[in-house]
Amino acid sequence: MGCPCALHLEADSVAHAEHALAAVRAEVARLEAKYSHYREDSLLARLADAAGTPVAVDAETANLLDFAATLHAQSDGRFDITAGRLTRLWDAQNGRLPTAEEIARALATTGWHRLEWRRPRLRLAPGMRLDLGGIVKEYAADRAAELCRAAGVVAGVVDLGGDLALIGPHRDGTPWRVGIKAPRAPERAAARIELPRGGLATSGDYERTLIVAGRRYSHIVDPRTGRPVAGFASVSVVADSCLIAGAAATLAMLLGVAEGGAYLRELGLPHLCIDDRGRMSGDLVFAA
Repeated sequence: MGCPCALHLEADSVAHAEHALAAVRAEVARLEAKYSHYREDSLLARLADAAGTPVAVDAETANLLDFAATLHAQSDGRFDITAGRLTRLWDAQNGRLPTAEEIARALATTGWHRLEWRRPRLRLAPGMRLDLGGIVKEYAADRAAELCRAAGVVAGVVDLGGDLALIGPHRDGTPWRVGIKAPRAPERAAARIELPRGGLATSGDYERTLIVAGRRYSHIVDPRTGRPVAGFASVSVVADSCLIAGAAATLAMLLGVAEGGAYLRELGLPHLCIDDRGRMSGDLVFAA
């Protein structure tokens, strides 16, 4: 998943915990291999290679595409998984700013209107590449939590790069206490909250950001302009699942400070927003 991952479990025995851990490792590795934006043997790479030709996808992929279509509609087109060529241009691994010509070429292959999706058949426009990075890690966290519960472990936390899915509260019934990183000082917490269940996800410009000549460029790209979003340094959301929390956080980042904050308030989900000047808003508990 391109990030530090951890699994915190309370189980009857080490063997019981290791059984759950093995299931989680296998599932996260499966989803990484299937949906990675960076692997040339992933399903996304194969779909890009088949662009222009209708391809039947499996039920899991179809469900993710349906969810992405809903997010696209809710965000007025700002959340767009067809922007894979664009997001690659702004990846921190590049170490340089893309040129105007590169952005224009990527924009020419971007846009949900260029994609044909009639479940289960998908047809990408020539040159298009999908990027499910806004939802797959959170989906993987939820799947990992489900597998732990199926293995009989009911107390624990799945942590995939700071996106959390609660398996269940501590065995004594008390909630887990978790911290949200301060985006410009990740060694300290901007907030500490108690979570008994559900999920917590954070979207921000500080983990995979591109920094050139001292200027920070988010990896979250507005598919309408081809340029990174600005305004929020991070948005954290609590929801019934990590997938819902992550989608809401990413949409808020894409919508910007005023519109994104209003969107989260309308959803009624607990959240913490930190803008690029360090100003905080929301209803999660601020750390001292």
